[in-house]
Amino acid sequence: MAEEEGPTVELRQRKKLKSSENKESVKEEKISDTPIPERAPKHVLFQRFAKIFIGCLAAVTSGMMYALYLSAYHERKFWFSNRQELEREITFQGDSAIYYSFYKDMLKAPSFERGVYELTHNNKTVSLKTINAVQQMSLYPELIASVLYQATGSNEIIEPVYFYIGIVFGLQGIYVTALFVTSWLMSGTWLAGMLTVAWFIINRVDTTRIEYSIPLRENWALPYFACQIAALTGYLKSNLNTYGERFCYLLMSASTYTFMMMWEYSHYLLFLQAISLFLLDSFSLEQSDKVHEVYKIYIFSLFLGYLLQFENSALLVSPLLSLVVALILAKCLQLNVKKGTCIAKIMKVINFYLVCTLTVTLNIIMKMFVPHKENGHMLKFLEVKFGLNMTKNFTMNWLLCQESLQAPSQDFFLRLTQSSLLPFYILVLIICFLSMMQVIFRRIKISRSILLLSTCKISGKSLKETITLEDGRIGGRPEIIYHVIHTILLGSLAMVIEGLKYLWTPYVCMLAAFGVCSPELWVTLFKWLRLRTVHPVLLALILSMAVPTIIGLSLWKEFFPRLMTELMELQEFYDPDTVELMTWIKRQAPVAAVFAGSPQLMGVIKLCTGWMVTSLPLYNDDDLLKRNENIYQIYSKRSAEDIYKILTSYKANYLIVEDAICNEVGTMRGCRVKDLLDIANGHVVCEEGDKLTYSKYGRFCHEIKINYSPYVNYFTRVYWNRSYFVYKVNTVISFQS
Repeated sequence: MAEEEGPTVELRQRKKLKSSENKESVKEEKISDTPIPERAPKHVLFQRFAKIFIGCLAAVTSGMMYALYLSAYHERKFWFSNRQELEREITFQGDSAIYYSFYKDMLKAPSFERGVYELTHNNKTVSLKTINAVQQMSLYPELIASVLYQATGSNEIIEPVYFYIGIVFGLQGIYVTALFVTSWLMSGTWLAGMLTVAWFIINRVDTTRIEYSIPLRENWALPYFACQIAALTGYLKSNLNTYGERFCYLLMSASTYTFMMMWEYSHYLLFLQAISLFLLDSFSLEQSDKVHEVYKIYIFSLFLGYLLQFENSALLVSPLLSLVVALILAKCLQLNVKKGTCIAKIMKVINFYLVCTLTVTLNIIMKMFVPHKENGHMLKFLEVKFGLNMTKNFTMNWLLCQESLQAPSQDFFLRLTQSSLLPFYILVLIICFLSMMQVIFRRIKISRSILLLSTCKISGKSLKETITLEDGRIGGRPEIIYHVIHTILLGSLAMVIEGLKYLWTPYVCMLAAFGVCSPELWVTLFKWLRLRTVHPVLLALILSMAVPTIIGLSLWKEFFPRLMTELMELQEFYDPDTVELMTWIKRQAPVAAVFAGSPQLMGVIKLCTGWMVTSLPLYNDDDLLKRNENIYQIYSKRSAEDIYKILTSYKANYLIVEDAICNEVGTMRGCRVKDLLDIANGHVVCEEGDKLTYSKYGRFCHEIKINYSPYVNYFTRVYWNRSYFVYKVNTVISFQS
């Protein structure tokens, strides 16, 4: 028998090498399968159409209602329509003010081409510095918004600020719709999408920062990433037809590229997605071709982004490009080795190590040959964050003290638990993960059996199987494997840096809603419990409808009145001191004046007045970070002469001292600006064993208010109110006794 089986095995293996014969056999199988849906009764087709129609209607309605809710909440919170233009602009704080200011500049430009040129060669924002604002700050959203505003004739109908925030709110509606569709595709019922939207809105404090800072890059970019995930979910499904697969592929290509153009950190998020797909490729053999098609989308988007982002070298040295190239090279090495040989088996085992080694090697080589300005301060921040290094540097310690870069607080987990989101997410994640591991070990066992028997079939079954509801193997679906891996990666990062929760929490809403509404998940659980009293499939169908209904009713009863109360309450954003300061600058300060102060205040001054400043609240440029640290010295224990030299080196004409920073009472120990400056300057004890040193000068922001020599020699107070003190930097020093 052994002698007879040998030749047959060889013949079968040789036939596999002929792609034409394989394609013909696949076509024959498809032809034999296609008549089944055509014979479906008309009432079944009507039910399917009604289900899809109702689901699409619910998805679009959910997105529109959420956008309207955001608009109404924003109006109530800031009393926006009853404010003057200056008061409206003050609501944009920090870096958000910078983004919106460039949108205003584009609208004031005589032409679009002239506006783009002025932004790419901008020397009217930061003193003594010319910047490419479009590349450095990813201003493509503002360029698109300004074009749409003028091309659609909206300048005759609506004010620029309403058009701008209206686009962002509309994108948030698309964000919610995409999450709805993703959960629907995974569970098979649009009820999961409704539950996703409910959890997203109820936990909006942890799912989005839209109500705090509208123009943030993530508010523009994440809706496109959600669309890309929805398209990828549909693309990975095993039972997708050809037309659906092409549509998902095109949507995924467009949304991937748009996402990359909207946010400078998008390629890091896509890097995590690529890792998830690589692990999916390792665990799910039949999805290899689809996964490598996604890799091609990454490469196309990276190089097209590189060309259209003024040859942005950060994309060429990104870990995403190195990983994708390494994955393609690893696949080529495996394809060039004959299947079934000893070398092929060894290559398969060391594939993970090979990909990791190639990724690191390629990234190092790219950084050696491609000129780039890498965010070195971010790497140093991570070293200090994880305890690999210690520093007294002001910028590093200031970043570490930011709330968004801290570990999540207990309140975060408490809020998710109170809305029942976190318990159901953990339950769904555990079931899907264990089922995934069960399927992986089963496939490994089958692969070993195939190698031992030297045949491609076992009991007439191939490796590629169609998983049915009765099987209870939810972890065998490729899209589920991908989402489980991706949410674990995002969750791990969110446990370290709280700011990343805005990437993870929407995922939590979507995955938890999918799980409780999926009959397949309940069948998987009942198969493990060996339930015999009731048929598992019947009970799963009942629970997949009853559980989300109960959750929805409880959420409606508890949280809907709160949401309505928020919309009914008329809040008022009242900041008269800042309004008075901006009014004084516009009326009294010379047009060519340069202002110095905290970066957050400088962003507001740039937006509200258009005057030039010495620094900006941006943290992706080493020179701007150094400027911020130097200007912050006005709150340190430095002499009047030192501060004067710093300000004149940046051609500053006016200095603004903020009482809130000078007299700051921080909640976190050692995180006040003045404390961080004292540590960086060596004016206080930082660690045990350090030498105790004190500055012979008082704190500058306190001493300058007293108006005695030598401070009055260098600075002249020209304006003050309860919050701000404005001093003119004297061009001619007059020494007084």
